[in-house]
Amino acid sequence: MSITKIRDQMENLKQLHESLLYLSCKKTELLKKGDTGSLQQLLAKERKHIQAITKIENERVHTVTDWCCHQDIESAAPTLSGVLECLEDTQEKNLLEALFEDLVFLVTELKQQEQLNVELTKQSLQFIHLSLDMLQPSLNSMNYNKQTGASDKEKSSVFDSKA
Repeated sequence: MSITKIRDQMENLKQLHESLLYLSCKKTELLKKGDTGSLQQLLAKERKHIQAITKIENERVHTVTDWCCHQDIESAAPTLSGVLECLEDTQEKNLLEALFEDLVFLVTELKQQEQLNVELTKQSLQFIHLSLDMLQPSLNSMNYNKQTGASDKEKSSVFDSKA
């Protein structure tokens, strides 16, 4: 079994992660603008990317497992790192290492970008809650003033002591 299938899957994963990072940056801009319509469309695209990444990642895991079986490499959980350790072809090994490092970098960058998006979303929600609290009247302003209510009670007693 050739390593090219694993390499092709890694290249596909890299391209999908680059595209997902682009969408995440675009999502940041839409969050800043408050454009919810475009944001919903972008989230649908993002879901499709994630589904494609999941599919290719599952295929890659299966391919790595098959490659390890064909090479008689026994491991509890075959990984790409294990494949890199066993590869003898330096050109293929260097290419696969570069793809692996690029993918790790992209995932790290994507994680940071999504953390920024989470913070922007939290701030937007806090602003919305603050605005709603300011627009809705409080319970105290809807009821009678406590001072006028207390003075009226002192003037008229329920029990007349003279009777």
